[in-house]
Amino acid sequence: MRMDSGATILLVDDEDRIVDFIKDALEDEGYAVVTATDGERALEVARRKDPDLVILDIMMPKVDGYTVCRVLREDMDIPILLLSAKQSDVDKVLGFSMGADDYVMKPFSIKELLARVEAHLRRQRRSRPEREKLAVLSFGGLTVDLDAHEVRYLGAPIPMTRKEFEIVELLALHPRQVFSRERLYSRIWDLEATGYTDTVTEHVKRIRKKLEAADPNNTYISTVWGVGYKWDPTTG
Repeated sequence: MRMDSGATILLVDDEDRIVDFIKDALEDEGYAVVTATDGERALEVARRKDPDLVILDIMMPKVDGYTVCRVLREDMDIPILLLSAKQSDVDKVLGFSMGADDYVMKPFSIKELLARVEAHLRRQRRSRPEREKLAVLSFGGLTVDLDAHEVRYLGAPIPMTRKEFEIVELLALHPRQVFSRERLYSRIWDLEATGYTDTVTEHVKRIRKKLEAADPNNTYISTVWGVGYKWDPTTG
Protein backbone atom coordinates (compact mmCIF):
# COMPACT_ATOMS: atom_id res chain seq x y z
CA MET A 1 0.00 0.00 0.00
CA ARG A 2 1.31 3.44 -0.90
CA MET A 3 0.08 5.91 1.69
CA ASP A 4 1.96 9.02 0.56
CA SER A 5 0.00 9.72 -2.60
CA GLY A 6 -2.11 12.57 -1.27
CA ALA A 7 -4.11 12.65 -4.50
CA THR A 8 -7.90 12.83 -4.55
CA ILE A 9 -9.65 10.95 -7.34
CA LEU A 10 -13.24 11.46 -8.46
CA LEU A 11 -14.72 8.14 -9.61
CA VAL A 12 -17.94 8.34 -11.62
CA ASP A 13 -19.94 5.26 -12.69
CA ASP A 14 -23.59 4.29 -12.37
CA GLU A 15 -22.79 0.63 -11.56
CA ASP A 16 -22.24 0.19 -7.83
CA ARG A 17 -20.16 -2.96 -8.21
CA ILE A 18 -17.72 -1.20 -10.53
CA VAL A 19 -17.51 1.80 -8.22
CA ASP A 20 -16.79 -0.44 -5.22
CA PHE A 21 -14.22 -2.50 -7.14
CA ILE A 22 -12.24 0.48 -8.44
CA LYS A 23 -12.61 2.47 -5.21
CA ASP A 24 -11.17 -0.37 -3.12
CA ALA A 25 -8.21 -0.75 -5.48
CA LEU A 26 -7.50 2.99 -5.49
CA GLU A 27 -7.73 3.26 -1.71
CA ASP A 28 -5.36 0.30 -1.36
CA GLU A 29 -2.87 2.42 -3.31
CA GLY A 30 -3.26 5.30 -0.88
CA TYR A 31 -5.57 7.57 -2.89
CA ALA A 32 -8.51 9.45 -1.42
CA VAL A 33 -11.60 8.60 -3.49
CA VAL A 34 -14.85 10.52 -3.88
CA THR A 35 -17.66 9.05 -5.97
CA ALA A 36 -20.73 9.93 -7.99
CA THR A 37 -23.24 7.71 -9.78
CA ASP A 38 -24.60 10.16 -12.36
CA GLY A 39 -23.25 13.01 -14.43
CA GLU A 40 -25.11 15.77 -12.64
CA ARG A 41 -23.79 14.68 -9.27
CA ALA A 42 -20.29 14.29 -10.75
CA LEU A 43 -20.18 17.96 -11.69
CA GLU A 44 -21.31 18.97 -8.20
CA VAL A 45 -18.71 16.79 -6.49
CA ALA A 46 -15.93 17.95 -8.82
CA ARG A 47 -16.57 21.60 -8.03
CA ARG A 48 -16.75 20.94 -4.30
CA LYS A 49 -13.87 18.48 -3.87
CA ASP A 50 -11.44 19.80 -6.53
CA PRO A 51 -10.01 16.35 -7.40
CA ASP A 52 -6.58 15.71 -8.86
CA LEU A 53 -7.90 13.21 -11.44
CA VAL A 54 -11.27 11.99 -12.71
CA ILE A 55 -12.24 8.46 -13.79
CA LEU A 56 -15.46 8.89 -15.74
CA ASP A 57 -17.87 6.38 -17.25
CA ILE A 58 -19.46 7.49 -20.52
CA MET A 59 -22.93 5.92 -20.29
CA MET A 60 -24.64 7.50 -17.30
CA PRO A 61 -28.07 8.88 -16.39
CA LYS A 62 -28.99 12.59 -16.32
CA VAL A 63 -25.78 13.88 -17.91
CA ASP A 64 -23.60 11.58 -20.03
CA GLY A 65 -19.85 11.23 -19.57
CA TYR A 66 -18.98 13.12 -22.75
CA THR A 67 -20.86 16.18 -21.52
CA VAL A 68 -19.38 15.92 -18.04
CA CYS A 69 -15.90 15.71 -19.58
CA ARG A 70 -16.48 18.79 -21.73
CA VAL A 71 -17.82 20.84 -18.82
CA LEU A 72 -15.02 19.78 -16.47
CA ARG A 73 -12.41 20.60 -19.08
CA GLU A 74 -13.73 24.17 -19.34
CA ASP A 75 -12.93 24.79 -15.67
CA MET A 76 -10.31 22.26 -14.58
CA ASP A 77 -6.85 21.37 -15.84
CA ILE A 78 -6.69 17.82 -14.47
CA PRO A 79 -6.40 14.38 -16.09
CA ILE A 80 -9.70 12.84 -17.17
CA LEU A 81 -9.85 9.10 -17.93
CA LEU A 82 -12.93 7.82 -19.72
CA LEU A 83 -14.31 4.33 -19.06
CA SER A 84 -16.48 2.76 -21.73
CA ALA A 85 -17.68 -0.52 -23.20
CA LYS A 86 -17.80 1.31 -26.55
CA GLN A 87 -14.82 0.30 -28.64
CA SER A 88 -15.31 2.10 -31.94
CA ASP A 89 -12.85 4.71 -33.17
CA VAL A 90 -15.72 7.20 -33.43
CA ASP A 91 -16.40 6.90 -29.70
CA LYS A 92 -12.72 7.31 -28.85
CA VAL A 93 -12.36 10.34 -31.10
CA LEU A 94 -15.45 11.92 -29.53
CA GLY A 95 -14.03 11.35 -26.07
CA PHE A 96 -10.71 12.94 -26.93
CA SER A 97 -12.44 15.84 -28.66
CA MET A 98 -14.34 16.51 -25.42
CA GLY A 99 -11.01 16.91 -23.65
CA ALA A 100 -10.35 13.44 -22.24
CA ASP A 101 -6.74 12.50 -21.59
CA ASP A 102 -7.20 8.74 -21.82
CA TYR A 103 -9.76 6.13 -22.87
CA VAL A 104 -9.98 2.79 -21.06
CA MET A 105 -12.23 0.11 -22.51
CA LYS A 106 -14.38 -2.22 -20.42
CA PRO A 107 -13.66 -4.90 -19.40
CA PHE A 108 -10.34 -3.62 -18.15
CA SER A 109 -7.43 -4.84 -16.07
CA ILE A 110 -7.41 -3.13 -12.69
CA LYS A 111 -3.61 -3.22 -12.74
CA GLU A 112 -3.59 -1.35 -16.05
CA LEU A 113 -6.09 1.21 -14.78
CA LEU A 114 -3.99 1.82 -11.66
CA ALA A 115 -0.88 2.17 -13.81
CA ARG A 116 -2.62 4.74 -15.99
CA VAL A 117 -3.82 6.70 -12.97
CA GLU A 118 -0.32 6.79 -11.51
CA ALA A 119 1.22 7.73 -14.86
CA HIS A 120 -1.13 10.70 -15.33
CA LEU A 121 -0.60 11.91 -11.78
CA ARG A 122 3.15 11.46 -12.06
CA ARG A 123 3.18 13.54 -15.21
CA GLN A 124 1.14 16.21 -13.44
CA ARG A 125 3.62 16.63 -10.63
CA ARG A 126 6.82 15.94 -12.53
CA SER A 127 9.11 18.93 -12.89
CA ARG A 128 9.90 20.01 -16.42
CA PRO A 129 13.45 21.32 -16.68
CA GLU A 130 12.95 21.92 -20.41
CA ARG A 131 10.31 24.54 -19.62
CA GLU A 132 12.58 26.46 -17.32
CA LYS A 133 14.98 27.15 -20.17
CA LEU A 134 12.45 28.95 -22.37
CA ALA A 135 8.94 30.00 -21.42
CA VAL A 136 7.67 30.91 -24.91
CA LEU A 137 8.60 29.25 -28.20
CA SER A 138 8.12 31.31 -31.37
CA PHE A 139 7.75 30.08 -34.95
CA GLY A 140 6.91 33.08 -37.10
CA GLY A 141 3.42 34.14 -36.10
CA LEU A 142 2.88 31.02 -33.98
CA THR A 143 3.80 31.02 -30.30
CA VAL A 144 3.76 28.16 -27.80
CA ASP A 145 3.55 29.47 -24.23
CA LEU A 146 4.84 26.66 -22.01
CA ASP A 147 3.80 28.27 -18.74
CA ALA A 148 0.31 29.37 -19.81
CA HIS A 149 -0.32 26.15 -21.79
CA GLU A 150 -1.40 28.26 -24.75
CA VAL A 151 -0.82 28.12 -28.48
CA ARG A 152 -1.44 31.39 -30.33
CA TYR A 153 -1.24 32.59 -33.90
CA LEU A 154 -0.78 36.33 -34.38
CA GLY A 155 -1.94 36.73 -30.80
CA ALA A 156 -5.19 34.79 -31.24
CA PRO A 157 -5.50 31.65 -29.08
CA ILE A 158 -5.80 28.24 -30.73
CA PRO A 159 -7.84 26.05 -28.34
CA MET A 160 -6.04 22.84 -27.42
CA THR A 161 -6.90 19.99 -25.07
CA ARG A 162 -4.31 19.04 -22.47
CA LYS A 163 -2.87 16.18 -24.50
CA GLU A 164 -2.91 18.15 -27.74
CA PHE A 165 -0.87 20.89 -26.09
CA GLU A 166 1.56 18.39 -24.59
CA ILE A 167 2.19 16.87 -28.02
CA VAL A 168 2.78 20.33 -29.52
CA GLU A 169 5.05 21.19 -26.59
CA LEU A 170 7.17 18.06 -26.94
CA LEU A 171 7.56 18.37 -30.71
CA ALA A 172 8.19 22.12 -30.62
CA LEU A 173 10.87 21.73 -27.94
CA HIS A 174 12.70 19.34 -30.28
CA PRO A 175 12.32 20.83 -33.79
CA ARG A 176 13.10 18.49 -36.69
CA GLN A 177 13.55 15.55 -34.34
CA VAL A 178 11.40 12.61 -35.42
CA PHE A 179 9.18 10.98 -32.78
CA SER A 180 7.52 7.64 -33.50
CA ARG A 181 3.91 7.18 -32.43
CA GLU A 182 5.11 4.71 -29.80
CA ARG A 183 7.60 7.19 -28.40
CA LEU A 184 5.06 10.00 -28.36
CA TYR A 185 2.59 7.81 -26.51
CA SER A 186 5.14 6.69 -23.93
CA ARG A 187 6.33 10.29 -23.39
CA ILE A 188 2.92 11.99 -23.29
CA TRP A 189 0.86 9.28 -21.60
CA ASP A 190 3.81 7.90 -19.61
CA LEU A 191 2.83 4.33 -20.49
CA GLU A 192 3.89 1.58 -22.84
CA ALA A 193 2.32 2.14 -26.24
CA THR A 194 1.22 -1.43 -27.02
CA GLY A 195 -2.10 -1.23 -28.87
CA TYR A 196 -2.67 2.47 -28.25
CA THR A 197 -0.77 4.27 -31.00
CA ASP A 198 -4.02 5.14 -32.81
CA THR A 199 -4.63 7.53 -29.94
CA VAL A 200 -1.57 9.52 -31.03
CA THR A 201 -2.72 9.51 -34.66
CA GLU A 202 -6.12 10.97 -33.74
CA HIS A 203 -4.57 13.67 -31.55
CA VAL A 204 -2.13 14.71 -34.27
CA LYS A 205 -4.98 14.89 -36.82
CA ARG A 206 -6.90 17.27 -34.59
CA ILE A 207 -3.82 19.39 -33.87
CA ARG A 208 -3.11 19.73 -37.58
CA LYS A 209 -6.69 20.80 -38.31
CA LYS A 210 -6.52 23.49 -35.64
CA LEU A 211 -3.15 24.79 -36.79
CA GLU A 212 -4.22 24.76 -40.44
CA ALA A 213 -7.42 26.66 -39.62
CA ALA A 214 -5.34 29.37 -37.93
CA ASP A 215 -2.50 29.42 -40.46
CA PRO A 216 -3.31 27.67 -43.76
CA ASN A 217 0.01 28.74 -45.30
CA ASN A 218 2.23 26.83 -42.89
CA THR A 219 2.73 23.17 -42.08
CA TYR A 220 4.00 22.69 -38.55
CA ILE A 221 3.89 18.93 -38.01
CA SER A 222 5.36 16.79 -40.77
CA THR A 223 4.91 13.05 -41.22
CA VAL A 224 8.01 10.98 -41.82
CA TRP A 225 6.38 7.97 -43.44
CA GLY A 226 7.05 4.72 -41.65
CA VAL A 227 8.82 6.53 -38.82
CA GLY A 228 6.68 9.17 -37.10
CA TYR A 229 6.17 12.93 -36.75
CA LYS A 230 8.40 15.97 -36.40
CA TRP A 231 7.98 19.69 -35.77
CA ASP A 232 9.20 21.31 -38.97
CA PRO A 233 7.42 24.60 -39.81
CA THR A 234 7.51 25.12 -43.56
CA THR A 235 5.77 27.74 -45.67
CA GLY A 236 3.16 26.26 -47.97
